[in-house]
Amino acid sequence: MKLISRAEWGARPYRTPSGATPYSRARRGVKVHYLGTVYEDRPHTACAAYVLKIQTSHMDGNGWSDIGYSFVVCTHGSVFEGRGLKRRNSANGNTSLNEQDYAVLLLVGSSGLTQPTDAQLHGGRNAIDYCREHGPAGDWLGGHRDGYATACPGDALYAWVRKGAPRPDCPQAPTPTPGGPYTVEAGDTLSAIGRKLGVPWKDIAKANRLKAPYRIVPGQELTTPSKTGAVKPAAPPRPVVDLSKLTAAALADPPKRGTPVSYRGVKTVETALVREGLLAPSLADGHFGTATRTAYAAWQRRCGYRGTAADGIPGAASLKKLGSRCGFTVTN
Repeated sequence: MKLISRAEWGARPYRTPSGATPYSRARRGVKVHYLGTVYEDRPHTACAAYVLKIQTSHMDGNGWSDIGYSFVVCTHGSVFEGRGLKRRNSANGNTSLNEQDYAVLLLVGSSGLTQPTDAQLHGGRNAIDYCREHGPAGDWLGGHRDGYATACPGDALYAWVRKGAPRPDCPQAPTPTPGGPYTVEAGDTLSAIGRKLGVPWKDIAKANRLKAPYRIVPGQELTTPSKTGAVKPAAPPRPVVDLSKLTAAALADPPKRGTPVSYRGVKTVETALVREGLLAPSLADGHFGTATRTAYAAWQRRCGYRGTAADGIPGAASLKKLGSRCGFTVTN
């Protein structure tokens, strides 16, 4: 999880004493929010300034002591610390509701950008898990509208909440099983992986010789213990995509359909784009043509790139993210 501290996003000091009010009891769970106004997506470099804008609106416009939310999740999946785990939020509607649950805002609007990105849903799930694991907070999960008269968090986010806030994994990605390899996904924690596999997270840490603070990163391969503690042999290696060869194929004039492909890694990437719903299966022919480039540009935009940065030519960061989600390894 990418947690951006208040100092990192340039938060103003909160006002005391109200801004320092602690929770008086363990939280029941987490409430999810949206902006309820127009919101347009922006480069990740501009997200911190937008979170500061929200804080300024809450403090100077509403007269609150700080930004109202416990955490804020941008479309790129980063989690911005608001009031955090210990200080009571002011976003759920009244003092009793604020005391009862954490408040997590996803930067989605009632118009403009109304659908959360996959990265944002991973970040939202990550924030929920973080509240549960470190809050403490119980397993209850709802929207702002639960127990308060509001449309928040909007229909798209509320539908996600009602499903239990699942991670948007590749539909055809292999289901991880205890005792085999596991590829770390965006937003994963050892606790979340342990719950997914049904094994204690400390056993996963031990199997991989991980020490506190137990940092893991997307794309990292972990060995997972079986439920009996034994470790199964590693599975066959994943497909490998050479970035330089893939880029060369994307920049070259594609051969005619039906002719031999210039680089077989193209088909691996096309298969992943099909899984993401960005490319029609009939167009995954192993040639990095116009359709594939258009689909990859859509993937880049989903990753937060805009303008010339989303030109359909694979870059290292976006390709590794696609590989992490859909089961292939990237080399340079």
